[in-house]
Amino acid sequence: MLGKPWMLLVLEISSATNIYIFMGQQLATMSFRDKGKLELRSVRRKLLLEALGNELPNSTIRYMSKVVAIEESGFFKILHLVDGTTIKTKVLIGCDGINSVVAKWLGFKEASYTGRYGIRGFAELENNHSFEPMLMQFYGKGFRAGVVPCHEKGVYWFFTWTPATQDKELMENPAKLKQYVLNKLENMPSNVISIIEKTDLDAFHSAPLRYRHPWELIMGNISKGNVCVAGDALHPMTPDLGQGGCSALEDGVVLARCLAEALSKKQKEEEKYKRIEQGLKKYAKERRWRCIDLITTAYIAGVIQQADSKFVTFFRDKILAPLLAGQLFKKSGFDCGKLN
Repeated sequence: MLGKPWMLLVLEISSATNIYIFMGQQLATMSFRDKGKLELRSVRRKLLLEALGNELPNSTIRYMSKVVAIEESGFFKILHLVDGTTIKTKVLIGCDGINSVVAKWLGFKEASYTGRYGIRGFAELENNHSFEPMLMQFYGKGFRAGVVPCHEKGVYWFFTWTPATQDKELMENPAKLKQYVLNKLENMPSNVISIIEKTDLDAFHSAPLRYRHPWELIMGNISKGNVCVAGDALHPMTPDLGQGGCSALEDGVVLARCLAEALSKKQKEEEKYKRIEQGLKKYAKERRWRCIDLITTAYIAGVIQQADSKFVTFFRDKILAPLLAGQLFKKSGFDCGKLN
């Protein structure tokens, strides 16, 4: 999903259903009960970050501290921040997003543009909505949309499409962007259209959909010495599986486990550096093919689901709809292990 304010998590004990609809006609329905007792849950990122941040000592998190340069200094790295200050660190983990400075230092190129754009919004209502606890996805010619309730009075929605040259001006004008989406979804159920109509303009967000080429992860350095990357800095992907934020949480679990093993004993700096290096190599090895799998599957799923070719859309609607729904469950049902 396009999930900056909200993340889509799959948990146990099912009550949710995934429905695929083309221009008002239902194509496929798949209950989470059929997939190992999984359930669809929406988690607000702000609350998740606050919960994680509250577990850290005070002053651990520094805001407005963008890294502009990385300098090597023996067994340490020195970070130069935009405000002129420096930080000396034994381990550098780049979680600095799709435009990561750390990823660039490791040799990765900028994430590639898919040619598609995504719009996301969140409607906060005065009264309870009428949606069932299910994810609804809609196909159209050259676009795809989805709606999922987050709580009794909140509904998250998204819309992806390939803009024409004349559409570029929409990105700077939320009012025109809103009307464009409404025009495209005019044949959708009235309660879906109502949600978009009730979404405030400042809750409309658009962005180009970008991803990292899988072969960069095959040949590139996820880690180097005491430096590595995680999250969007490592595996920017299109939102078609809803696994971007979830895979970042997987990164965190694996990385914590590998570093805990490396730092479990008191050591001299040289030995500690070597153990950190080995720990990060282990992390990179464990995450590499999982990231390649997600990036590749998400990209292909997005191309098929948003197709405007008559042949592809016929094939998608008649054969692939339940298979694509199954990929959402299959890719989310990944066990990254536990922390010791």
